[in-house]
Amino acid sequence: MKLKQLSVFLENSPGRLYEATNALGLAGINLRSLSICDTMEFGVLRILVSDVALARRVIMEKQLPARVDDVVAVEIDDVPGSLAKVLYLFKESQVNIEYMYALAGTGGSSDKAVMVFRFSENDRAIEILLENNIKLLDAKDFGIVDTVR
Repeated sequence: MKLKQLSVFLENSPGRLYEATNALGLAGINLRSLSICDTMEFGVLRILVSDVALARRVIMEKQLPARVDDVVAVEIDDVPGSLAKVLYLFKESQVNIEYMYALAGTGGSSDKAVMVFRFSENDRAIEILLENNIKLLDAKDFGIVDTVR
């Protein structure tokens, strides 16, 4: 139920994001989701890709620091209040949401949204989500090769 996400640390300068995404594209790696946040000095590119191991190798060959993190993806109704219902489950659980990002209207189901979470305790978060009948997505749902070499 956990997905492997590649986090790439990029200098906050022109062309660095292009360099990373172009290298992945040339290697035949498909971006399944993307989020980027920045500071004054660097950005963190968080991506779900079709082949995590190959993507990490390509990025490292470009001498860009990267790591593989576990994240959890859930599908929710794309209506007001759906996200709040999921977040409420963690209000009293002592499981912190470290970050999250969204994909709306994905796949063949435009009435659904996908939320990708990094939790302080992914395994406990998965238990809570499953206990509350929240649909978890796996690597197959994203067309991801689920091995890290």
